[in-house]
Amino acid sequence: MKAILNHLFEQKTFSRSQSKEILTNITLGKYNTSQMAAFMTAYCMRNITVDELQGFREAMTELCVPINLTSDFNLIDLCGTGGDGKDTFNISTLASFVVAGAGYHVAKHGNYGVSSGCGSSNVMEYLGYKFVNEEDLLKKSLNEAGICFLHAPLFHSAMKTVAPIRRELGVKTFFNMLGPMVNPAQPQNQIVGVFSLELARLYAYLYQQSDKNYTILHALEGYDEISLTCDFKTFSNEGEQIHQIAGLGFEKIDASAISGGSTVEESAKIFTSVLERKGSVEQNNVVLCNAAMAIKTINQQKQFSDCYYEAEVSLTSGKALTSFKKLLALSN
Repeated sequence: MKAILNHLFEQKTFSRSQSKEILTNITLGKYNTSQMAAFMTAYCMRNITVDELQGFREAMTELCVPINLTSDFNLIDLCGTGGDGKDTFNISTLASFVVAGAGYHVAKHGNYGVSSGCGSSNVMEYLGYKFVNEEDLLKKSLNEAGICFLHAPLFHSAMKTVAPIRRELGVKTFFNMLGPMVNPAQPQNQIVGVFSLELARLYAYLYQQSDKNYTILHALEGYDEISLTCDFKTFSNEGEQIHQIAGLGFEKIDASAISGGSTVEESAKIFTSVLERKGSVEQNNVVLCNAAMAIKTINQQKQFSDCYYEAEVSLTSGKALTSFKKLLALSN
């Protein structure tokens, strides 16, 4: 590790194979806590490269607990990198249930919040969901609820190993960048929100080499989701595009309208309020826009307005809430 840290201090980058070896050794517990904390801190003082992102991803994927869900389901994941420092409520997780309620199959990858107060795993656990990694149970959830929840540490040893260090650091690390790329289900469709335009371009480069339907999105004020506070950019199978909020039929909203709670309890209250059709207009619109973009990722020929309508019916009819309740019941 001393040599690796000196390499970082000299502002040098790692090759794909070196990156893969580093993350493999982290997963296997070959470094102590202080060494890993030093590596994650020093590493985040510069930008990640394509080779490093690929190497880290390969290590995580190869060491992941294997599951096969794609042979039976056409899956989508809605997952952001986090680390945008915006402390919004759990938009992508709520949008996931809206998409499931609209009749699609969602494999939601999630984790505890690190740089934010409440990650998707925090709110799901608080509301009574029991994390599982058994393939049969995940398939049952997809069949009956239209969604399964994949708690990252149950599938990725590296995530479990570094979790205490990430919590203590309390800032985004390269694991934020990896999260959406290492969904153990390897879904055929994916919408990924990222905290920087530079990272969006790296993701787009890598996803262009896959056979997925994908949408990488970045709101221009720094959000890793459609925030409706500003215009946003997407990179997808259809190319790059700037989306103007007014062009989608919405007025820009104030950031305070989509802020999350200061505690997990408050975040969970917002979460259930939206599902129970008691959310504010701004909260509902943001969730529905992200759900609509996910539906459009699966059905690229559809207009955004049609996808939004599908999402709206899911929420207002109670189907999104039904999906959530079924998932909770199945986990217990």
